[in-house]
Amino acid sequence: MVYLFLANGFEEIEALTPLDVLRRAGVLVTTVGVGGDSVLGAHGIRVQADIPDTMYRDSAPDMIILPGGMPGSENLDNSRTVDAALRAAAAHDAYLCAICAAPMVLGKRGYLQDKRAVCYPGFEQYLQGALVTDARVERDGKVITAKGMGVALEFGLALVEVLCGKQEADRIAASVFAQ
Repeated sequence: MVYLFLANGFEEIEALTPLDVLRRAGVLVTTVGVGGDSVLGAHGIRVQADIPDTMYRDSAPDMIILPGGMPGSENLDNSRTVDAALRAAAAHDAYLCAICAAPMVLGKRGYLQDKRAVCYPGFEQYLQGALVTDARVERDGKVITAKGMGVALEFGLALVEVLCGKQEADRIAASVFAQ
């Protein structure tokens, strides 16, 4: 199962674009609202999560996705549920994915140790042990990170590629890019 965590102050495009792309690929993604099922984005867009964090119970997720935004990333970082989900995902060799400021959540917990990673400029100090690159989207094993809102579609397509294959990612890319 794939879970996308939403916390108050999340960057809407960084959450909803990858969610949309994954669902276009037929991936079952459950959105989890940290602190409740109604979550307010950084730009005043309210999103109804599929479940509140109190209902999250998966001990072996396939992928965890953390959108950035502030204070959304800080709220994710302070969540016991997000922490437990990341520990379970890491223990089961699942994908850990984060964009913009949210890679700091992975870095502070040591999940980026010796991994290539990227984040929104200014958050590099939180990517403890990572080899920080200047890529737009960085994939190193089961860790996928991205710079920010401007690469949300690329990030989503990278998630589709690892879950569904390059052909499916290319199909979706062709369908969403106006030619």
